[in-house]
Amino acid sequence: MRVVIVTESFPPDVNGVAHCALQTARHLVDRGHAPLVVAPATGAGSGPDAHAPWPIVRIPSLPLPGYPQVRVALPSRRVAAAITEHRADIVHLASPFVLGVRGMAAASRLGIPAVAIYQTDLAGYARTYMGAGEAAAWRRIRSVHAAADRTLAPSSAAQKDLEAHGVPRVQLWPRGVDTERFRSDLRDEAIRRELAPNGELIVGYVGRLAPEKHVELLAGACGLDGVRVVVVGDGPSEATLRNVLPGAAFLGRRTGDELARIFASLDVFVHTGPFETFCQTVQEAMASGVPVVAPAAGGPLDLVDHGRTGLLVPPGDADGFRDAVGTLAADPALRAEYGDTARATVEGRTWAAVGDLLIGHYTDVLAARRTAVAA
Repeated sequence: MRVVIVTESFPPDVNGVAHCALQTARHLVDRGHAPLVVAPATGAGSGPDAHAPWPIVRIPSLPLPGYPQVRVALPSRRVAAAITEHRADIVHLASPFVLGVRGMAAASRLGIPAVAIYQTDLAGYARTYMGAGEAAAWRRIRSVHAAADRTLAPSSAAQKDLEAHGVPRVQLWPRGVDTERFRSDLRDEAIRRELAPNGELIVGYVGRLAPEKHVELLAGACGLDGVRVVVVGDGPSEATLRNVLPGAAFLGRRTGDELARIFASLDVFVHTGPFETFCQTVQEAMASGVPVVAPAAGGPLDLVDHGRTGLLVPPGDADGFRDAVGTLAADPALRAEYGDTARATVEGRTWAAVGDLLIGHYTDVLAARRTAVAA
């Protein structure tokens, strides 16, 4: 199968869209298929492009004003040309909004079926950054996804949201986790001594430092006796968060095996963002055997089994986050129980298993298109 993955982000970018697109390309190669990736050019050079076992077409891009870590592709005919030259059987649109719109238009014009992956709560971001524009964001989302043969939602909450806003042909496709990289036996006492020299309980957040993540909700946890908050990631909110999270350790962006050791060295993982369509870092914490505190909204509703693998709190409830951390801080046995159950819960959610589900969706879409043409 020849697949063109048109993605709004790709490594060396570090975010959920980029990571999922990378894992998809890897799995397609492993299963004997032929992917090609179309992605925005980055400001950091070509990253892994020269060593990737698949071709990558980079589209000229500009940094998003006020958020230079995010780049937006410029209009380009290279998208349609790449799809044509690759002789694509199917087009995979990863979180389509700018580049993906061109990918969808090209696929439609060329008569090639397309699968659209919903991954980013753009309507929620519109509320956060502009205080308005939510309706316009949904019109854009609905327009792009309605043109696709199938839309894949990462969680039941995202699926319901899409269907409620009139997006047709929506099915569920979750995300995988690297259970070999993220595991509890990587717990590192040297890291723990460095982060918590007085033996404090380590409460960690991993992710972008941006307004929509509401990391400031960790302020209450910073005030708990015997707790050290650790923040991993970067973004435009970092300077503000350093002021509102007294005593927290800011480690910047960490990746790969180093990140896996940090995850395993936490006592509690907290994610504060209410707009997560999936929330990959929650799943990575669970694979690391760490109990999770997360908002009862979006993707975490599928991932966190309240009272078994962690605790869910009302979105935006600062006291709720503080109290949930306090509950786990006071009960080592409960933390261990939740962590063990969390690991067992995600052991079957490998990228290979999830990738095979995706190939199944491709196969279904291609079969449906052939049937429609024959009719």
